[in-house]
Order: sequence, then C-alpha cells, then structure tokens
Amino acid sequence: MPIVAGVDASTQSSTVELRDADSGALLGTGRAAHPETFPPVSEQHPAAWWSAAASALAAAVQDAGVSSQEIRAISVGAQCHGLVLLDHDGVPLRSAKLWNDTTSAPQAARLLTEFGGKGWADAVGSVPTAAFTITKLAWMAEYQPGLLRRAATVLLPHDYLTFRLTGRFVTDRSDASGTGYFAAHEGRWRTDLIDRFVGARDWGAMLPTVLGPDEAAGTIAGDVADELGLDRDVLVGAGGGDQHLSAVGLGLANGDVAYSLGTSGVVMTASAHPVFDPEGIVTGVASAVGGYLPLACTLNATKVTDWAARMLGVSVQGLGELALRGNAADRPVLAAFLDGERTPNRPDAVGVLAGLTTTTTREELARAAFEGVLLGLVEAHARLGAVGAAADGEVTITGGGARSPAFRQLLADLLGRPISTRNSAESTARGAALQASAVLRERSVADVAVELRPDRTSITDPHHEAPTRLRDQYRTLAAWTGADRRPTSQ
Repeated sequence: MPIVAGVDASTQSSTVELRDADSGALLGTGRAAHPETFPPVSEQHPAAWWSAAASALAAAVQDAGVSSQEIRAISVGAQCHGLVLLDHDGVPLRSAKLWNDTTSAPQAARLLTEFGGKGWADAVGSVPTAAFTITKLAWMAEYQPGLLRRAATVLLPHDYLTFRLTGRFVTDRSDASGTGYFAAHEGRWRTDLIDRFVGARDWGAMLPTVLGPDEAAGTIAGDVADELGLDRDVLVGAGGGDQHLSAVGLGLANGDVAYSLGTSGVVMTASAHPVFDPEGIVTGVASAVGGYLPLACTLNATKVTDWAARMLGVSVQGLGELALRGNAADRPVLAAFLDGERTPNRPDAVGVLAGLTTTTTREELARAAFEGVLLGLVEAHARLGAVGAAADGEVTITGGGARSPAFRQLLADLLGRPISTRNSAESTARGAALQASAVLRERSVADVAVELRPDRTSITDPHHEAPTRLRDQYRTLAAWTGADRRPTSQ
C-alpha cells in the first residue's frame, strides 16, 4: 500500500496527514505548534516551521503505526503571503513577516495610491493589502534596506519547506498569485512591479520557478531523507497555498463555495476563469488545480469567539450554546475587527459593538460574536458573485470553526440556505496529500480531487432568516470602525 504525506504549515501549527495513495483513506495524523504571534507585528522564523513539520511527520507515522519508509510522496501547503528572505547559502536572513502582519499598511496604501485598484487588479488579479508579499518587500526596502540587499532568494512559506525537502527554489501558481507580483492569467512574474515599488534589482534571478499543479518539485534530498527517516526516492509535489489546497481537499467544484473558519476567515469559490475586482474585496488568485480560486480573507475569525468566551467566562462550546439561545430578532451587532482587518481593508481598525441596552443579555452578546465573524464573510460572498464568479453552488463550511453548531447554524440563517460539512477536518493537509498522490500516480490533481471527494457528513438547514436590518447595521459599522490604533514599524 503506497502512502503519501500532506503537510499543512498554518499560522498556528504544522499538521501532517498520512493517507493511502490509492483510496485516500486517512492512516495517521500528527501536529506540532508554531510560535504564537501577536499582530500587528506577526513574525515566525522559518526554522520553526521545519522543526514543527518534522515533529508532526514523526507523530503521524507513529499514529498510523507504519514505517516512515513506506511514504512514497509528500506535498506541502502553508500560510500564504509570508516573506522569506534567504542569503546565498539558503539561510533565512530574518524571521518571516506573516500574512497577518499589518506593519506594511502604509506601504500598501502607497502602492494603491500610485497604481490604483484597477491597475493592480488588471496586472495581477488582486489589489494588494498589507497581507501581500510585495508590501512586505516595500517595508523591507524602507526599514531594513541593508538586509534586503543581502537577500539572494525571495520565497513564500510553502516554498521554503519545499526547498528544505528538495534543495530546489520552486513554487506553484496558486501561492505565487498571492504575492502581488505574479500574473496568474498570464503565467508570469511581474518583476517590473517589484522594480517600481521596491527598487530595481535582478528580481527574476531571486524568484522561484513556478510549477504547474501536476508537476513534481523533485525527489527528496538525500541528507533530508536520512534526517526524516524516509527513502531517498520520495517524490515531492509542487505544494500550494493553504486555502488553495484546502479547496482540493474538499473537492470544490466550479461554482461551489467554501467558508473556512480558523485564525482567519475565508470565503472562496472555484472558477474556470479569472475574475478581477478593482475594489480589492475579492482576490483573484489561481487555484491548485489549474483554474482560479477567487476568495476573500478576513483577519478575525475563531479568535473572536475565543476572545468573547474569555470575556463571558465560558468555554467556546458554552459560548456557542449561549449564542443559539440568543434573540433571533433583535440583538447587538459586532464589527469584529479586533486585530485590524483585511476585508474590508481596515488595517488600523478596532472592533465596534453597537445596539446595547440595559436589557442586552449574555446570550445576545454571544450571538453577536459569532455573527460578527460571519457577516463580513457573507458580504464578501455576495461580492464574489458581483465580480463574475458563479459562487452559487453548494456551500461547505470547514476549518476549526466548522465543528461549532453555532457557526454552522448562524451561517445557514444568514445565507438562508443549507450548509454542508464534509469528512475533511484537515482539508489543507488532505489536499496536499491528494496532490502528492496525483504526482506519485502521474495523474491530474483535479481528477484525483474529484475522484476522492470527501463524503458529506452533515447538512444544517436555516431556522431563522436573518433580518435585513442586521446586514444594513453591519455595513454601517464596517464603514466606521473607530480606527485609532496604528501598527508599529518595528
């Protein structure tokens, strides 16, 4: 039985799944934590990802009760946008600035002012925010120019882990399309944009080779195979961004929509054609199967309900139970921009809670916390359709938040339609494993994703249609967020 490994190096941890390459059956899972981060300054050293991935792989092997030498292929998915700078020896020059580091918000604003939303959308399919790699390069040019001059290679987090596995500087079109300097619809790096907004250099020589979804990055390096206890002929897939491989793990078909609730919140749909949003709500990124994955990402998701549970002195499960008992007709509204926000682009924002009275209950506050997370994503879902993505197929909820009956029920109520879950608790790791299986079996990732689509495990029907005024009130709050905190420049 050939075994494949899928790695998900997220913001909080590395997760590894071992799966049967032919059936996709889960054999074992391992996990290891990453260092905690505290936006607006959010950084992790790439060495911590490698250490966590190696530990998680060992744990998955132990959980599966197999020999590590039975693993025949491996692929890596990871958090998008993070800036990894290597010297000429392939050693990281500093900790990586992550997607949720908002210190480059002033640089993002300058890039938008100078090139315009339409200019960026037409050029690379997305309008850069502080999350995007190009804004972090611009920050480096302004605050640490000497260190930037020493950089020989510019990578993303999944690229770095693939480099550690193979010794090759490669990426894939899904993750590359979130940098702000790769035009997925044209299949090329836009080094002219880095020249213009960061500084002129031979950036083409510093960027990784972009692989197609069905290409292998190569075989594992011999010394790394020995370190991890793997055979030296293990194949390594191209990898991809975490949300892009999550779509593979869910078997997302064109027009289907997925809400992913973790540290961040994401709403995404699979599309055969690119979309362009000059307002920057939707990022028109490429998918990990050769098409496109228009999506919107929020900074504040399950950490909002974690915070609310602490404030109310209950567990997260208890918070959900309170929320489902909350008033379905009249309750407070929360713009949950606790750590700034990306969608809408409010990097300096703080949260705003409105509609309080002396009769407001704990249940209503709990409900507001869950709805505050969901309302921004529901607005972004509507925007997906407005810019030309179908986004009208089956709706699936995934990520850690999908385990919450409150998130499932309140999303169904807000959309007024059924919500499904699928048997893919770790959809990014699963998607990476399916990509590894496709590379091993010399098949299309898209075909394997359809063939091994996970079973539906639940359907949540709407109980109470959300009042129209709730979304109207949310839009008002989102437009005024009490932006009185600015990120630091350290």
